[in-house]
Amino acid sequence: MARGRKQNNNGKRLATQQSVDQAVKSICDIMRRGNCAGAMQYVPELTWILFLRILDEKEHREEQEAEALGVRFRSSLEAPFRWRDWAAPPETLPEGQTNKRVELQNSPQNAFFNFVNTELLPHLKGLKNLPDASPRQKVISEIMTGVERVRIDTERNFLDVLDKVDQLTAEAVDPTHVFTLSQVYEGLLLKMGEKGNDGGQFFTPRQVIKAMIQVIDPRADETVYDPGCGTGGFLAQSFEYITGKLGNSATADQLETLKQQTFWGREKENLIYPIALANLILHGIDKPNLWHGNTLTGRETYGGLFEGAPQAFDVILTNPPFGGKEGKEAQTNFDYRTGATQVLFLQHVIRSLREGGRCGIVIDEGLLFRTNEDAFVKTKRKLLDDCDLWCVVSLPGGVFTAAGAGVKTNLLFFTKGQPTRKIWYFDLSDLKIRKKTPLLLKHFEECLRLLPTRGDSDLSWTVDMDARKQAAAEQARPLKEHTAKSQQAAQWSQRVADLKKARPRDDRAIEEAEAKIKELTRDSRDLAAKAKEIEDAVYDLKAVNPNKKPNVDTRTPEELMNIIEAKGKEVAEALAALRRARNPN
Repeated sequence: MARGRKQNNNGKRLATQQSVDQAVKSICDIMRRGNCAGAMQYVPELTWILFLRILDEKEHREEQEAEALGVRFRSSLEAPFRWRDWAAPPETLPEGQTNKRVELQNSPQNAFFNFVNTELLPHLKGLKNLPDASPRQKVISEIMTGVERVRIDTERNFLDVLDKVDQLTAEAVDPTHVFTLSQVYEGLLLKMGEKGNDGGQFFTPRQVIKAMIQVIDPRADETVYDPGCGTGGFLAQSFEYITGKLGNSATADQLETLKQQTFWGREKENLIYPIALANLILHGIDKPNLWHGNTLTGRETYGGLFEGAPQAFDVILTNPPFGGKEGKEAQTNFDYRTGATQVLFLQHVIRSLREGGRCGIVIDEGLLFRTNEDAFVKTKRKLLDDCDLWCVVSLPGGVFTAAGAGVKTNLLFFTKGQPTRKIWYFDLSDLKIRKKTPLLLKHFEECLRLLPTRGDSDLSWTVDMDARKQAAAEQARPLKEHTAKSQQAAQWSQRVADLKKARPRDDRAIEEAEAKIKELTRDSRDLAAKAKEIEDAVYDLKAVNPNKKPNVDTRTPEELMNIIEAKGKEVAEALAALRRARNPN
């Protein structure tokens, strides 16, 4: 914002939530009529426009602070590519001052679009290629990377959007009464995640995120990583959680570390990656360390913002994709190969967590109970051998319906470095989740209250994994005789070899010996399969609440017959009344 510039919104502050909502709605209305029909079209367009507006305000404030301290300030953008130059409405400028926008508006038709499409956008996207590009300039380039041209159909509609976005500033929004700009942006992302917009797969409900963060409790001196960060919700909310806990006691060094070196993430989708960057910037993270590319294959689109990333992280919070299929390129990077995306992500998470590090992850229930595929079982065995899986929360169905995923999901919390001895479960599966009755933070209150002591209740219980493994081993022990049968089959194979060398050749004896080999081999295989099935069943980790009372009909046959008879009389009386109405005579 240029020095001396007039107050936005005719000098009024956006002092109520309704006023902010109305301002955002009016912007979206213009964009919808301007060729951006759905949220998947207008949110990415509004992202880069709003980002450039906030960037200009931020850099103007930093320039003033540097001037007051007498230090040099290096702006990321120079004229005419700053918001104040090409986008700020002329009426907001100091008396007698003009800008690039005035010049463009007084030029022939399409001059404005020509400038934005052929000068502004290419300049912004090319900043990361400067020899001395700053981290912020690299962020600007990455946010603009997918913007080929203005999507809004006419210059008039575009200018109307610029005028209204110009009012959405940290200065204009009263933070004591209304949402901050970061929360305004979260609302836009929620619209993109609504059913029918195809963006829900990148948006985890914020109440789920907040509950997971409370359980994991990330601290100011820890690194936080999300290998499939989507729109950046886990990282943004972790920043708010940590800074909120620090409060006024936060030191300048702590805040600088949080804004520059704490939050790391990866995202594959070209459309979503810039949105995640903008989301983190709006939340106050100056340097979003996001890697653009396929986490599972390692194929990089852009890694310039991920330079200096630690080899392992203190905290991982993530909702990886589930239900997807990966090809051989991804599978070759993992110990236990499968096409199941969620299984590969869990292996990546275990590998990326430092010793003593903590993880909270959303997992589909299929991964928990499936024991019929080696990669599923071995991945869960590694999880329980290398990590202490101390909590599983069974979520109700419908939590991710808006994301196009109707599958049942669970939250897993674990610490790397010690094997799992006991798992504490909490069951939220009986909650009825609908669009108008979403999952709320209050639904987690009892879970959060009982978790520190792993307390038992109607909704919580503990599974002793050591006892379960021991019971399985004892049950499988009698079946281990398959080893002896395998050895006997080998002895018979040697006998067949000897019989075939003998002269005269005894074909009947050879035939009997070969039949014996087949019998012993079949028995050995069957016994081994049964033993493996028993041992693998240990890794069915599905939450099955032992306290849930079955819904049993206790009515006697006599009571049921009386009910049927009474209902029959009601039906007969209703039919008689209908006949009388049709034939009054």
